Amino acid sequence: MAEEKRKDLNAAEIGAVAHLYRAEVYRSTIWRTRLDTTTNWSVVTLGIALSITFAAPTASALPLVLVGILLMFFLFLEARRYRFFNVWRARCRWMETHFYAPMLHDGDLHLEENWQKTLAEDYWRPEYHVSMMTALGRRVRSNYLWILLIQTLAYLAKLTVHPEPATAFSQIVDRAAVGPIPGLIMLCLGGVYIAFAIGVALWSRNQDRQRALRRGTGRGSSMG
Repeated sequence: MAEEKRKDLNAAEIGAVAHLYRAEVYRSTIWRTRLDTTTNWSVVTLGIALSITFAAPTASALPLVLVGILLMFFLFLEARRYRFFNVWRARCRWMETHFYAPMLHDGDLHLEENWQKTLAEDYWRPEYHVSMMTALGRRVRSNYLWILLIQTLAYLAKLTVHPEPATAFSQIVDRAAVGPIPGLIMLCLGGVYIAFAIGVALWSRNQDRQRALRRGTGRGSSMG
């Protein structure tokens, strides 16, 4: 039995889609604001740590180490929020490219391409469009890479110039020690810390490029 052709949308249905689009824009705006809030927490927290660490030459560099734990917590929290935001953003973009753009361009909504079914499926069975790792990478690329680099450079600068300028690498290693943990281990952990952020950012960029190539420049069959 041949599949029944979808009838054209009437004026009431077009109006309903327009209201639906407004609702999705509103939800994406709310979640975008939540992303900015988390980033602001990270910036303020790092600023406090910098102020404490550089308050005096004898001040400890430990606050810059401890703030890294908070920054990672904020990063994972923001990545989780981004996964929600991406759902609403993807729906908005889907309606813009498959509903508004064709309607404005040639007055034909191209319902034969079944884009409306893809949207309906996303409402019936909503799910995240990106993985947690992809979300982490995107947030690192957008904001956190610079925050983490500032933290790392400030930490190394503190070890190098305070309480007095270091004249040998061994002095920096000794100053990096935290209690019973040797300085070399602390520096290695810091290297893993920043390498993880850079690695996730590069991995997610590669994933996004592959996703864009699969989708192409035409209308795709899935959102995300």
